[in-house]
Amino acid sequence: MGVKLSAESIRYLTLFESLTGASVKDCMIQDDRIIFVVKKGDMGAAIGKGGINIERARELMGKRIEVIEHSDDPAEFIVNIFKPIKVKVKLIEKGGKKIAQVGVDPQYKGLAIGKGGKNINKAKELARRHHDIDDIIVK
Repeated sequence: MGVKLSAESIRYLTLFESLTGASVKDCMIQDDRIIFVVKKGDMGAAIGKGGINIERARELMGKRIEVIEHSDDPAEFIVNIFKPIKVKVKLIEKGGKKIAQVGVDPQYKGLAIGKGGKNINKAKELARRHHDIDDIIVK
C-alpha cells in the first residue's frame, strides 16, 4: 500500500495542513484540481466554517480543491470518494484481483464517471493507493 508523494504534492499537503489544521493522509494533483484525503473526523476542520478553508486554499494554490475523508473500510472509503453522489459498493475478488462494483442511480452515472473519465480515474487511483483495489466498475 504506501502512498508515494511528489515534492509538489508534499508542498500542497503541508500548506493545506497549516491552513486548516486537518491531518492530510494523501494529496493527488490532477490537471486543474488538487485532491486531499484527510484523516477520518477531520472533514469539518478541512472545510472550515462556511467553506472558508477550502476557499482560502483554492485562492492560494490556484486550483480547485477536493477533500475526501479517509476510512480504513474500503467500501466506506469508496463511498466517500463519490460523495455527494449516493453509491452502493460491493467488493469482490476475481482472478486474484480486488474489484469494487459501484452501483449508482442511472441519472448520476455520467457524473460518477466524469468528463473524459476524470472522476472514475480519480476513484480508481485513490482506491488503489489506499486499499490495493485493482479496479472500480460503475454499474
